[in-house]
Amino acid sequence: MKDKFVGIAKVGEKGQIVIPKEARDMFGINPGDSVVVLCDKKKGMAIVKSEVFEDTIDKIIPGTK
Repeated sequence: MKDKFVGIAKVGEKGQIVIPKEARDMFGINPGDSVVVLCDKKKGMAIVKSEVFEDTIDKIIPGTK
C-alpha cells in the first residue's frame, strides 16, 4: 500500500462529502466510524479518525474510554 494519496471529494447539497475509497482503506475508516474535522481558516481542513483523539485523551486521563 502506498503511504500517500491525493483525491478529490465533491460536496453534496447537504454539505456531505465522500472520502475516497483509497483514503478510507489507508486509514481503516469504515461505515459507522467517527471522524473529527479540524479547521484553520489560513491552513485548511483535516479529517482525523476520532480514535486518535480518544487514545490521546485516555493517556492523559486514564479510564475515560
